[in-house]
Amino acid sequence: MVPDVSRGSSTIGLIHYLYRTSDIEAHVDPHLVAAYDPHLPDPGRDADATFGQLAADLDLWVDALGDKAPKKHVWHCPVRTAPGDRILSDEEWATVARRVLNSTGIAPDGDDQACRWIVVRHAPDHIHIVATLVRADRTRPRHHKDGTHAQAECRKIEKEFGLRRLKEGDGTAAKRPTSAERFKAERLGQEDASRELLREHVHRALAGAADEAEFFDRLVAEGVRVNKRIAPSGDVLGYKVAMPGDRNGDQEPIWFAGSTLAPDLSLPKIRKRFTHTTAEAEHPTPAMPLGRSAPARARLFAAEVAEDVLVVIASADDGTVAAHMKGVGEVLDALAQTSCGYTGTELRDAARYFERATRSHIQARDAQMQALRRAARQIVHSGPALGRGPDGTPTAMVLDVLLLAAIAAVRWYVARGYAQQAEASQRTADHLRAAYNAVAQAPMAVMHANGQRLPAPLRRRHARTVLSVLPPNVAHRLQDEPGWPALAASLHEAELAGRNAAALLKQAADSRELTTADSVSDVLVWRLRRLADLPAPVAAPHQPDRRLAPAAAPTVPQPSEAPMRRR
Repeated sequence: MVPDVSRGSSTIGLIHYLYRTSDIEAHVDPHLVAAYDPHLPDPGRDADATFGQLAADLDLWVDALGDKAPKKHVWHCPVRTAPGDRILSDEEWATVARRVLNSTGIAPDGDDQACRWIVVRHAPDHIHIVATLVRADRTRPRHHKDGTHAQAECRKIEKEFGLRRLKEGDGTAAKRPTSAERFKAERLGQEDASRELLREHVHRALAGAADEAEFFDRLVAEGVRVNKRIAPSGDVLGYKVAMPGDRNGDQEPIWFAGSTLAPDLSLPKIRKRFTHTTAEAEHPTPAMPLGRSAPARARLFAAEVAEDVLVVIASADDGTVAAHMKGVGEVLDALAQTSCGYTGTELRDAARYFERATRSHIQARDAQMQALRRAARQIVHSGPALGRGPDGTPTAMVLDVLLLAAIAAVRWYVARGYAQQAEASQRTADHLRAAYNAVAQAPMAVMHANGQRLPAPLRRRHARTVLSVLPPNVAHRLQDEPGWPALAASLHEAELAGRNAAALLKQAADSRELTTADSVSDVLVWRLRRLADLPAPVAAPHQPDRRLAPAAAPTVPQPSEAPMRRR
């Protein structure tokens, strides 16, 4: 159950919106389910009642103050049940509203001087609580931290009403759009409210940007309006952004400062990410295999860098882990804006959720995220990737690692009591898993077919290799997984390339933990192929067993048979 407290200045305007049905499909049968006065005329039920009369009744004590009345005198709190929850009755919603009003101090139980309020229901899954912020004694209500108190009360209500239990807020969430902002987004034909779209644009522009100038240039390139606050010295003191076409009643752009989009998007905090970028840029990028496209090389580098995140999450201090989380967020933003189709959609959702996961009360050591920022920069500058053909294998590799990182983040946050961040990390993992499955399907199918086509003696030999290198429980699990033929094919390709398959497999298994993997065989396939610099898989020609049988070798290849290359 989600409450969302906001304040406004027009009682009549909000009432018109709450009772409006002509062009809002979701608004059905608007009516009062409760009010400070149970006999208050309801425009949704009483043909003689008007919106103006209802607004005037709510504003009575506000108007009595004249010029001393607060400008933002309208207190508005939609309360929504979670998807999948049962439909509450009007009586149950009335109870919910009264408890929220009591917990926030707007209308404490038994207080005959409390603010005037109403509760409107126009959809099955939510209500709107509206109050005016002047009491009968002409004083202001004591409603400090009303949003926090409303959240806490809703957690109690969820338990008592048998509803889905949501996570406690921790004060790190970005401000949610108001109902008016969402309605305006519908009128403008926008997918989300302007503040949500702008937050996404700013994060995309920030992904791997080398400096402030590049960051602002990228924002402009995305079509965002940018307004910098310039000091007399010429220094930039801050910035604000606006969506094209989003204007107020005076036809002026509606600006949002970076800090109002999210706490970590103020210019001073963005500049902290750039502090170490110049020094990091001087480090040469490790040589990537030749013959691959720029997007493929960028993704291979990102997969290599992201592997370190798993070690950091398992062993580093909290500040270093928080910095790597932010770096993973930039890599996700970079992948989202350079991927297309279904994969791009899933990656955009993953990036949006992980942005929430990166915001906590832990102070990040930004210097520790520069390798990931460099990976994000390479992805952005390498251009779009199709996610199939030559680009498919390296894309699957980096998504496989990022999925493991998201799962590790869930456990890390849970261990520290960060419920909101753990939930966001879990949703990130869900979208990454969907993106990975879509991208990995084609190369895995090729490797699976190649593995099944291997002669029986070779298949048995690779099975013995696995048993000799891995713990028995892991080895037997591998051979029961659907991905086992693909791993056998990859071991065979590594041998054909002159590599020691047993040594490579051991290196792949020892480099990172495997317990969080959905498929151990998939993880080992991508690690092994990356370690051996194997190209994108190609369907092997069918050959009868008798022609390949002599190639069978001893159980575990010896170094003299397949010398291991030094990297």
